[in-house]
Amino acid sequence: MSIAVSGSIATDHLMRFEGKFSEQLLAEHLAHVSLSFLVEELVLQRGGVGANISFGMARLGRRPVLIGAVGKDFDEGYRAWLEDSGVDTRAVRVSETAHTARFQCTTDAEMAQIASFYSGAMAESREIAIADVVGTVGALDLVVIGANDPAAMSLHSAQCREAGIPFAADPSQQLARLNGEEARALVEGAKFLFTNEYEWGLLQQKTGVSAERLTEMVEVRVTTLAEKGAEIVVNGADGEVVQRIHVDVVPDRGRVDPTGVGDAFRAGFLVGLDAGLSYERAGQLGSYVAVKVLETVGPQAWDYDADDARERLTEAYGAEVAAEILGAL
Repeated sequence: MSIAVSGSIATDHLMRFEGKFSEQLLAEHLAHVSLSFLVEELVLQRGGVGANISFGMARLGRRPVLIGAVGKDFDEGYRAWLEDSGVDTRAVRVSETAHTARFQCTTDAEMAQIASFYSGAMAESREIAIADVVGTVGALDLVVIGANDPAAMSLHSAQCREAGIPFAADPSQQLARLNGEEARALVEGAKFLFTNEYEWGLLQQKTGVSAERLTEMVEVRVTTLAEKGAEIVVNGADGEVVQRIHVDVVPDRGRVDPTGVGDAFRAGFLVGLDAGLSYERAGQLGSYVAVKVLETVGPQAWDYDADDARERLTEAYGAEVAAEILGAL
């Protein structure tokens, strides 16, 4: 299956605060908050939703097509890194004027995060047409529309509908930027809808559409639930729910940084489906990739090892499940 991932491409500036944000924020003074946190470390990593998902899929042996916009600094190592990892970067647009996006994030002792995102060249993603991507790389079986320039997200979903290309709606951080009409248009007719638990509630609030109706608007709804795992809801041809699956997490062996964990789950889930696994098994593979990212600093600092995967999947789901997943890969 040929999969393209449209989403942000960024450099991540990741910092660690030894205390707890919750102890520094005064509820009665939030309107006038003025804080500076002394951080213990600063790590620069490659990131961005589109790049993270693409990297994760490539680590599992696929060659996804990355769609996004970057600055000329992208060619100072980031492009080579992705290409060497197995990502097709031919559909990446290079801006003549703007720098590659920057993500600055501080994580506290409870894994809570405060972050800022500078879009930079990402705004030019709206200049990329899905038809042009197809002309460059060939036919696409699925386009993942992840957090990106909001205009690009709307444009790419509309272009997929017009061309009859199945797409996955994954608004994530950009849900805060989309109004109700834009969010509903992004979701309508998607093959997959990815959100975390908070985003799922926010999507309902913004669109004014019930959970039941939003679920009916897509083929498969995937909602990650942090330490509670993930919920996968599958609709039949008549819009009625035919499967409701809960997937438990793979137990972690020490949380380091949650940045990119959701992207990692999506990568594993999509590769699992591409390998012919069931929705449940694909979700379990997604959970394995997610915990690998949780245990490292940076969303592209992990590697795949079949022996480790067998051990961790067996620990979480049993030897038969591990053998089935690894046999498909």
